Amino acid sequence: MSKFKGQKGQASGNGHWREDEIRESKWMQFPREVLIGNDVLKETPAALKKLKLTGKTFIVTGKNTADVAGNGVADILEKNGNECFIYKSEKASLEEVERIVAAAKEFKPKCFLGVGSGRSIDLAKLASKRCDIPFISIPTAASHDGIASSRASIHSDEKSESYEAQAPIAVIADTGIISQAPFRLLSAGCGDVISNCTAVLDWELASRHQNEPFSESAALMSKMSAEMIMGSADLIRPGLDSSARMVVKALVLSGVAMSIAGSSRPASGSEHMFSHALDRIAKKPALHGEQCAIGAVMMMYLHGGDWEKIRNALIQIGVPTSASEMGIKDEEIVDALLLAHTIRPERYTILGTGLTPSAAEKVAAVTKVIQ
Repeated sequence: MSKFKGQKGQASGNGHWREDEIRESKWMQFPREVLIGNDVLKETPAALKKLKLTGKTFIVTGKNTADVAGNGVADILEKNGNECFIYKSEKASLEEVERIVAAAKEFKPKCFLGVGSGRSIDLAKLASKRCDIPFISIPTAASHDGIASSRASIHSDEKSESYEAQAPIAVIADTGIISQAPFRLLSAGCGDVISNCTAVLDWELASRHQNEPFSESAALMSKMSAEMIMGSADLIRPGLDSSARMVVKALVLSGVAMSIAGSSRPASGSEHMFSHALDRIAKKPALHGEQCAIGAVMMMYLHGGDWEKIRNALIQIGVPTSASEMGIKDEEIVDALLLAHTIRPERYTILGTGLTPSAAEKVAAVTKVIQ
């Protein structure tokens, strides 16, 4: 895995710390190989060979995604002389991670493959870190930017926690498979990337108000990924290989931005805090990317930015822009806004110390999230 060590330095003229000026040295992890295209799963053996990871491979997948791609990847690898262990995960929990780690220690693989959507990839990347062996991301859907990041979302005590994990040494994204996944997953991925707009604004705010370390290149990369989707919103349609390719590229770019920053800051701010709050409050939460997208609309309003531009892009793609479209009650939106600032109290955002009930109701109503 490519690693670059940051150096100590001074703040730039605008008061921000650039990635090469962050006060503490850190390792940055990036994918060495990124394969995006139709029918690229067949290139998996070649990727392993290039990375010197041939031999034993531990595949983390799910019951459904095993049929979609997991079993197929194992067949391809075994035909090329690799031995595979397939682990079908049931839930993204720390207990499941421990079971994977225990099985891997017995099998002694050269690398982990996360084949599936969010759960399988998150489990594989965290198990990879704990076993200290490389991890390859093979997404079957493009629903979030975790496919290329070093963060893992794991459930515990009815809530989702973000853990520092292992960034993938390679990403192999077969757009032929991803384009055939439910379009709602692809549109949710668009929502997750677009929400970077407010995440970066929150990060800049924290840099100015709290002197928090800030990476200009990570922020730029994060914003570029969001603009890539917003600028092509009218081209993202169901079943198109080109749409899947575009969204995957943006998600990978977003994930790399987090690796540069050494945190989720470039892609997770007040809009993600709102989404996590909604996960706790709503009886039937929507998809992560859908909730972050709506959160971004409201947080952009609080920032005084062009929230309607974000909303219009979401509408063009087909991402829900209201509580009713997500199947969530208006009062749950307001309650989530009131709770959001407590989700990560150490993370400074536009929410500050919290919204009043009247302010929360106003932002949701003005942005047309509630009626």
